[in-house]
Amino acid sequence: MADARLTPALGCLAALLAGGLTTLTASPFELWWLGPVAAGLVYLGLHSLTPAQAALRGWCYGLGLFGSGASWVYVSIHDYGYTGVPLALFLTALFVAGLALFFAATLWLYRRLCGPRLAALSFAGAWVFGEWLRTWLFTGFPWLLLGSGQVDSPLAAWAPVGGVYLLSLITVLTGSLGVEFLRRRWWAVAPVTVLWLVPLVMPVQWTSPAGEPVRVALLQGNLPQLIKWTPEGQRRAVDTYLSMTRDLEEDVDLVIWPEAALPMFEDQAAPMLDRAQSSLPTGTDLLTGILQRDDSGLYYNSVVGRGDVEGEYRKAHLVPFGEYLPLENLLRGAIAFFDLPAPTMTPGPSDQPPMRVGELTLGVAICYEIIYADLVASRARDAEVLLTVSNDTWFGASIGPLQHLQMARLRALENGRPVVRATSNGVTAFIDPQGKVTARAPQFETTMLEDEVTPMQGLTPFTRTGSWPAWLLAALLVLPGIQRRAPSQ
Repeated sequence: MADARLTPALGCLAALLAGGLTTLTASPFELWWLGPVAAGLVYLGLHSLTPAQAALRGWCYGLGLFGSGASWVYVSIHDYGYTGVPLALFLTALFVAGLALFFAATLWLYRRLCGPRLAALSFAGAWVFGEWLRTWLFTGFPWLLLGSGQVDSPLAAWAPVGGVYLLSLITVLTGSLGVEFLRRRWWAVAPVTVLWLVPLVMPVQWTSPAGEPVRVALLQGNLPQLIKWTPEGQRRAVDTYLSMTRDLEEDVDLVIWPEAALPMFEDQAAPMLDRAQSSLPTGTDLLTGILQRDDSGLYYNSVVGRGDVEGEYRKAHLVPFGEYLPLENLLRGAIAFFDLPAPTMTPGPSDQPPMRVGELTLGVAICYEIIYADLVASRARDAEVLLTVSNDTWFGASIGPLQHLQMARLRALENGRPVVRATSNGVTAFIDPQGKVTARAPQFETTMLEDEVTPMQGLTPFTRTGSWPAWLLAALLVLPGIQRRAPSQ
C-alpha cells in the first residue's frame, strides 16, 4: 500500500467516510468490525501530512462521525426546542463542527509531537488521549467512543479489565497495525493476534451472585413530551402511572418509574406517590425519578422511593442546555431552544451512597450519566445492581435511544453488574452482567416490563481502578513516538 497515493484531499474524504463507518459500529447497526477499518483509514498516510493538514483530517473524521451518529440532536432542537428548521439545522451543524474540533486538536498535537518511529502505537495512544479529553472538557461528551461499538465483539472481554478506553485503544491498534501489515511489515500481525486471542482465556464472569433474584417491574408511560409540563400533561402522567401500578401482578418486589415520571416536584407529588405505594402488595416497593426543590431554592433531578427504601439519589452530572444553561444571562430568551421547560438543576454530590431497597443496594445513574464509565464504576463499587432512569423522549424516533442503550450495556459488562433501565418511551430494558439484554420493551408504547434481577458481589478490575490504567497505557504508547524536532507547519 503506497501512502503517497493518498493525497491530503483524498485523506480527508477517507476520514469523512471513516466517521460514518464508526457510526455503523454503534447501535442499531452494530457492525463492530468496522471500528479498526475506520481507525486505519484515519491513520493511513498521516505522517506525510503537516500538523495543519492532520488537523483538517481529524476534523473531517469528526464531521463524519457526529454528522451521522449524533444527528439526533436536530430532533431535540427542532421538535422539542420550538426552533425553526433553518435555525435548527444551523445549531446542529454548529454542534457537529464544534465536537469535530476534538479530533482536529488530537491529530494536530499528534503530528506536532510524534514522528514515524513506532507510529502505529503512538497513534493509538493519541486517539485515546483525545477521547479522554472529550470526556471531561467543557463538561464532557463521551458519546460514540470508538470502544463502545465493541460491546458485541470478541474484544468485549477486555471491558471488565480496562473499560471502554481500553477497548478503544485495542480497536485503534488493530487498525493502525493492520495498515502496517499491509505495508508488508509482517511483525504487525503478532500483537494484533495476541490482543484478539487473549479474551478467549479470560474469565467469563468476574462477579458472583449475592442473593436471591428480585422481581422488578419497569413502567414506561410513553407520555407526549410537548405537553408534559402543562396541567394536562401532569394529569395524564398521574393517571397513567397510578393506573399501571394498580394493574401490576402480586409477585413483583420492586416497581420503578422513569426519570421525572410525574412532571412536578416531590413535595407536590408526595400524595400521589403515597397512593401508588398503598396500592401495591405488602413487601413491594416503589422507586421513581422526580424533581426536588429545597428550602434554599435549589432544584435537583432525583430518584426517590416509597416502601422499604433508604436514601435517595440526586443527579451529579447535569446535561448542558437540558438541565442547566451555560452563560444563562446571555442566552436565555435569545431563542426558544434556550428557554428550559423546567428550572435550572443543581448537581448532587459526587460521593452519594447507594440506595437500599430492602436488602438490595442500588447504584443509580440518571439518563446522561450512564455514558460516563468512571462515574458508573464509582456507583458500582458499593452496589449490587445498577439502576438508570431516563427520559429519552428528547431523541424522538432517532438512533439516539439505541446508542444510549448500547452504552448502558457496556457499563453492565465493565462492572459485572446487571443494569435495570427504566425510560419514558424506550428503550426500557433489563441487562445482565455480561452486557446482554435479557428483556426489552417496545419503544413508543405505554407498557410494563417485568424480569428477575440477580444482585451481584465482587469487583471487576475496571470497577476497582476505573479508567486510569487505560489512560496510563495510552500515554506510555505515545511517549516513544515523541520526536525531538517538531515537523514544520
